Amino acid sequence: MSSASDQSKINYPPVNRQESVFDTYHGNKVADPYQWLEDPDSEKTKAFVDAQNELTNAYLKKCKLRQQYQNRLSELYDYPKYGCPFKRGNRYFYFYNSGLQNQSVLYSKDSFDQEGTVFFDPNTLSDDGTVALARSTFTMDGRYFAYTLSKSGSDWKTIHFMDVESRKTLPDELKDVKFSSLSWTHDNKGVFYNRYHVDSKSDGTETSQNLHQKLYYHYLGTEQSEDILCAEFLDEPKWICEATVSDDGRYVVMEICEGCDPVNRLYYCDLEQLTNGITGLLPYVKLVDSFDAKYEYVTNFGNIFTFLTNSNAPNYKLINIDLAKPNMNNWATLISEHSKDVLEWATCIAENKLFVCYLQDVKNVILIFDAITGDSLTSLPLDVGTVAGFSGRKTQFEIFYQFKSFLTPGIIYHCDLSKDSIESETDIKGIDISELETSQVFYKSKDGTSIPMFIVHRRGIKLNGSHPTLLYGYGGFNISLTPLFSISRLIFIYHFGGILAIPNIRGGGEYGEKWHKGGVKDKKQNVFDDFIAAAEFLIENNYTTSKLIAINGGSNGGLLVCACMNQRPDLFRCVVSQVGTTDYGCATDSEEEFNYIIKYSPLHNIKAADPAVQYPALLLMTADHDDRVVPLHSYKFIATIQREIGSLPNQFNPLFIRIETKAGHGAGKPTTKIIEEAADMYAFIAENLNLSWQDSFSSSSSL
Repeated sequence: MSSASDQSKINYPPVNRQESVFDTYHGNKVADPYQWLEDPDSEKTKAFVDAQNELTNAYLKKCKLRQQYQNRLSELYDYPKYGCPFKRGNRYFYFYNSGLQNQSVLYSKDSFDQEGTVFFDPNTLSDDGTVALARSTFTMDGRYFAYTLSKSGSDWKTIHFMDVESRKTLPDELKDVKFSSLSWTHDNKGVFYNRYHVDSKSDGTETSQNLHQKLYYHYLGTEQSEDILCAEFLDEPKWICEATVSDDGRYVVMEICEGCDPVNRLYYCDLEQLTNGITGLLPYVKLVDSFDAKYEYVTNFGNIFTFLTNSNAPNYKLINIDLAKPNMNNWATLISEHSKDVLEWATCIAENKLFVCYLQDVKNVILIFDAITGDSLTSLPLDVGTVAGFSGRKTQFEIFYQFKSFLTPGIIYHCDLSKDSIESETDIKGIDISELETSQVFYKSKDGTSIPMFIVHRRGIKLNGSHPTLLYGYGGFNISLTPLFSISRLIFIYHFGGILAIPNIRGGGEYGEKWHKGGVKDKKQNVFDDFIAAAEFLIENNYTTSKLIAINGGSNGGLLVCACMNQRPDLFRCVVSQVGTTDYGCATDSEEEFNYIIKYSPLHNIKAADPAVQYPALLLMTADHDDRVVPLHSYKFIATIQREIGSLPNQFNPLFIRIETKAGHGAGKPTTKIIEEAADMYAFIAENLNLSWQDSFSSSSSL
C-alpha cells in the first residue's frame, strides 16, 4: 500500500453519535449509536447524506481516469442489445436496446422474417429513464398484455393492462404490489396477483417490513377495490404466495415460501370446480404442507403433475405427482438426480418434450427428454457459458435460446424442431475479443474444499505478480455466478491491464443444495474463507499481489467483501461494496443464530487488529430507493468505520460512500445511471491501485 508520507489525512464529516443507545438481543447489549440514521425522512439523515455525497463526489471528480473510463464505456456500451424472442398468440416479441437507451424497448412482429415495430417503450414514461418495465405476461392467445412498472428502482410495482391488437392501455391499474404473481386465467377474464395492505408510504424509501401478503384475482374492466381475495394466511405474516395457472388452464398452483431458502409449501386449486367462477377464497388442496424442500411446477398432463424438486435430491430432480393419488409414497421420479450436475430448470415444449438445463461445473448444458417416459433424447449445442434466455411453450414447436459468456455478448438461436436452427450474434466494435481468454481453475479453501474460479485476462500475459485484479464474489441465496458478458469489466481488463477473477464460493447454487447449505447460518464463515483463499491463490500463483487486488460484491456480495475486509485488511488494496447488507445485529429471533451472526456482521466487527496495517480503500455504493437492502445498512457502516478506522493516525486510504438518488437495488436501472456508477467505481479502483490507461498491450504488463 502507499506509504503515509505521500498521502494526506481525510477529514470526514462529523456524525452525531448517541452513546446511550443500545439494543438487547437474547441478553446481549449491542450498541447502536447511529440508530437515528434508520429514519430516511429526518432532516438529520438528509444532512448526513448530503455531507457524505459532497465528500465522495469531490474525490471522484479528481480521479485521473474517471472521465476517460466513462467516455470509453459510453462508446463501447453503444451496441445493439437483443433479448431472447418469444411467441405469444400469432406474434413474435423481443426486447431491444439500440445501444444507450435508458430502458430496453419491447418490439413485436407478425412473422419471424419481418422487421419489428415498437410495441411498448418504457423510455416514454419518464424523462430520466427511472420508470422501468418489470414483470410482464400475455394471455395464452396473445390478446391482452399485463405488465408491472417500477419507479426509481423500488420493489413496489403497479400493474397495468393493454389490448395487444389496438395497443391501447386499458384503464385498470393495480397498486400496492410487491413480490407478486402475475398469471392469466385462460379465459382472458383476469389475473392472479399479490398485494399488501399499506398504511403509510410505499415508494421504496420506507424501512418497515412488509407483512401479510395476500393473493387476489382481478377481473379485467373492474376497479381494484372489487378484486377477489383468493388466499391469505393470517397466522403466518411472512408467507409469500406465487400463483401459476397450469399449462392446460385448469389449475392454479400455489407455491408458498417465507424466506429465501429453496423450500416451499405446495397447494393447488381445480378451477373447473368453481362453477360460478372465482368469487372468493379458493378451496385449495394442500399437496405439501411443510417447508422441507422446494417444489416448482413444470407441466402437467391431466392430473399428472411434473415438479422440479430438491426433496432427497440436493442436485435436484423431476418428479411426477398424481393428484388422484397424492400421498408421497405414490410419487414417481421422472428424471433422476445427477451425481454432480445441478438441474436448474425444465420446461415442456412441443407437446411432450422436456428441455432441461443443467449446471455442469458452472457451465450450462441443455438436454432434451421425453416428458412422458423421461427417456433422454438429445442435447442442444452450446459453448462454455450461460443460457441467458429461453422461450417456448407446450403448444409451440419452435424455441429461442440465448447464449452468453464472459467474452460473448449474445448469440440467439432459433430452432424449429422440424428444421435446422438459425443463429444471430452480437458484435462489439472497438474491442478485439479474440485478444482475451477465459480459464477455469480449482483451488483449495481453508478446510480443503475444492473451489472453482473463472479467470479472464489478455492472452499471453506473464504471471509475474504485476496485474491489477478485480475479485468478484457473491456466495449466498443459492445463486450461481455463471459466465456473463460485461463491458465495464472488459474495459478493466483491456485498458487497465487487469484480471477478472470470479470464484464460485459456497452459499451459491453451483453444486446444488449441499453447496448452498455449506455457506449459510453457522457455516457462513466458509463463504469468507473461500473468498480469502481465492485471493491467496491468485497471489501464490503470481497473477497479482495484495497491493493490486480490488474486491467487489453486491447485496449479499456486499456483505461478503465487507466481512473479508474486516477479517483480512492486509490482503486487499481496494473494496467496493454495492447495496450491501452490513448490519446483522438484529437479523434473527434465534439466540443460536444471533451468536454466530454477530461474529461476522460487518458493522459489529470493524477493528484495527494490527495498527501497522491500514484498512483498504473503501467505496460503499447504495441507493435511496433500495427497499430490499435499505440504505441504513450502508449509512451506519460508513459512520462507524470513518470514526473507528478513519480517525487512526496511519489510516490514509479513503473510506467513502456513494448514495445514488432515484435508484433501488439494481433492477430497472437506466443506462445513464449504469454508466455513471461504473465510471465512479472503476475510477476509484484505478486511483487506489495507481493504474494507468493502456491503449496497447504488453504481455509483461508491469505496473
